[in-house]
Amino acid sequence: MGVTPDGVPPTATAGLLVTGFPEVGPLAKLAYRELNLAGHGSEQQARALGDPARLPRPWDPATCHEADLRAEVWAWLDAVVEWLNREYVWDAAAVIPPCWPAHPHLVHEIAVVADQRRRAGAAFSSDLLEDWHRYTLPGFIDRMRDRLRGHCDEGHQPWPAKGRHARHTDPQARKERAETFAREADRADADTSPRGGRRLSVVDLETGEIREEHADW
Repeated sequence: MGVTPDGVPPTATAGLLVTGFPEVGPLAKLAYRELNLAGHGSEQQARALGDPARLPRPWDPATCHEADLRAEVWAWLDAVVEWLNREYVWDAAAVIPPCWPAHPHLVHEIAVVADQRRRAGAAFSSDLLEDWHRYTLPGFIDRMRDRLRGHCDEGHQPWPAKGRHARHTDPQARKERAETFAREADRADADTSPRGGRRLSVVDLETGEIREEHADW
């Protein structure tokens, strides 16, 4: 017997008024557990996890470097997209297109929408789910409509802004921006330095008090 993207046999969803939000897989559950321990666990538990900045965050797929975890996150997000289109979309303009993985702007947002819905569904009150219904999902749909502008209604279309992006990343354009940044930084340093130079101060190492200042050097 086949299953739907959220892992439920088709016969189990037939005739149901609503279906449940897709659950994350075991590796993503472990990632969420480690994040919870890093933020709310004991000091010993936090230390055992290492640098918290390196922990994978499923709502930010680029942080999921381990291949199996990353594949699991993609499968979860794909199931979430199908669930959203089935449970929440009535107007065709609000459908998340099947080519969403080819749109980085959609990937980033869908991951956050999915994570926010996961958190809301796990809460002990309906407050977070109300916020998700009122703000998160409508905001995402409005931004998606504005950015896609119907380009992918009949199939995925090439990136309209590709040419401008190529101009932006051109080596000459990068060089010119770097030179502009360097000139501006030098000008800002000159404007903020006392009398245009550096000052030498004597600091009490025990109290941190600045006791006196000397002339520019």
